[in-house]
Amino acid sequence: MNPDLRYPALSDLRARARRRLPHFVWEYLDSATGTEAVKAVNRAALDGIRLTPRVLAGPLAPALDTRLLGTDYSAPFGIAPVGMSGLIWPGAEAALARHAAAHGIPYGLSTVATRLPEEIGPLAGAMGWFQLYPPADPGIRADIVQRARRAGFRVLVLTVDVPGTSRRERQRRADLAIPPKKTPRMIWQAALRPGWSLGTLRHGIPRLRLMDEYLKIDSNAPSTAHAGYQLRVNPDWAYVQALRDLWDGPLVLKGVLRPEDAARAQAEGVDAVWVSNHAGRQFDGCPAVADVLPAIRAAVPDLPLIADGGVDGGLDILRLIAQGANFVMLGRAWHDALAALGPAGPAHLDHILRDDLIANMHQLGLTTPCTLRARTRDGTV
Repeated sequence: MNPDLRYPALSDLRARARRRLPHFVWEYLDSATGTEAVKAVNRAALDGIRLTPRVLAGPLAPALDTRLLGTDYSAPFGIAPVGMSGLIWPGAEAALARHAAAHGIPYGLSTVATRLPEEIGPLAGAMGWFQLYPPADPGIRADIVQRARRAGFRVLVLTVDVPGTSRRERQRRADLAIPPKKTPRMIWQAALRPGWSLGTLRHGIPRLRLMDEYLKIDSNAPSTAHAGYQLRVNPDWAYVQALRDLWDGPLVLKGVLRPEDAARAQAEGVDAVWVSNHAGRQFDGCPAVADVLPAIRAAVPDLPLIADGGVDGGLDILRLIAQGANFVMLGRAWHDALAALGPAGPAHLDHILRDDLIANMHQLGLTTPCTLRARTRDGTV
């Protein structure tokens, strides 16, 4: 069976993933917070960006290679960090890290992953990024950063848009806990999804292994407030400077939506800003990423900007680049692909994105994605 005929779009992978995941896992992967308005806001903003085709451009050979933070990537997109990735699909962190290394795109490992940096860093190779939820304890902070460096991660991403817990009502209704509760309800939901259940038995019940090491808690005691929240602090600019002093590689600030915050980040020595609204999982009242990108680009004309938020294909990647992004990351989509097709999922999603990018670049007369950002600046889009 040719997956390109049966699953030609991200929406096809998402629909199959829902059929193959236990209900409580799907609610974790797919949910936002509040009324989930931000998911619709992100989608509407992307759909509102219209790019005018160019005709008679002659033969084109579109190239996707993109340089970011001193590294050459094979495409302008990557794999965003997703907490509890191994809960969503067994072995997700290792599978996605291997894919990133083999295909030349970045892979972000979350602080609250279900595998340790020492396990995943070597698999990601030069493509590894480590995402840090800011620990309150300076000693723990320094130790995690040192472990990430020793494991081979090149880029450190500080997430700054989680000052406290969000309610995530769908997850509460699903009674999601880490590790998953062994209740009759959960056991029944898992039994209905044998692919996920058998994989989980092989890989082990998912737990937040890095956090467990520092908290020294009973990792078998389920909790709806996972261990990561017990370590975090709401950081300030002094925290960013302390991290800058600890980390001598590229430092990225993730979760920025205001131009003045981006400008301050650049002044503090941050190497890139990640424009993100956390896919609506933290705050239901924020603007769409696509809407705020132009003002942030104007505030920091020369600072690399990474973006995410509601991306459903190559055209959406080009739309965010047109708004000012240098690079685009996807999180949920890679896990939809894994859940839908297992080990073959990431490669198929990668193919969808690249094929869609090239098809739309032909329509727009582009030889490289960054050309579109340059046209936006001079008003010739």
